[in-house]
Amino acid sequence: MLFSPTLDRLVEALRRLPGIGPKTALRLTFHILTMEDSTVEELARALLEAKQKVKHCTRCRNLTEDDLCPICRDERRDSTLLCIVQEPRDILVIEKTGQFRGRYFVLHGALSPLEGLGPSELKIPLLLQQLKTGKIREIIVATNPNVEGDATAFYLADVIKPLNIKVTRIGFGLPVGGDLEYADELTMARALEARREIDG
Repeated sequence: MLFSPTLDRLVEALRRLPGIGPKTALRLTFHILTMEDSTVEELARALLEAKQKVKHCTRCRNLTEDDLCPICRDERRDSTLLCIVQEPRDILVIEKTGQFRGRYFVLHGALSPLEGLGPSELKIPLLLQQLKTGKIREIIVATNPNVEGDATAFYLADVIKPLNIKVTRIGFGLPVGGDLEYADELTMARALEARREIDG
């Protein structure tokens, strides 16, 4: 106990957030103490309100305050194209590109038996139930390029292909503006695998 039990509790609470280590938690604690009371109260209210009001979209499991999220409610979206992502924040990244006009399904994780995340925890049975309506013509699997993400992508392909739906995986490779000399071997290999013909 360096300061007081109250401060120690705040530091420990902040440390539970992802990406927040002891030093950052302490720095945030000191910053909060310098804030106006009204600002701290506004922050506390925003946290409580978000926790109480935000839920999963009944169709895609994105975060929303309504039964359906804005993307699922948008009739202009291509309902035959579905992109499967691990987290709601992945939708933001894809939407920023302006290249995708389909709909989404959010897994809220990736297959990881060690962490107790299996198909049921990721709501894959709910996804399969939705796919049996026959409206989807292509699924784009946009899971992370790591062991769990790859395992999830392969599992999804295995269980979806019998439904006669095309399953694709986003290509991974070199970032736009990146130099080849800075690419690691795995990135370079994936860049080569995801190559496409140059239109001339």
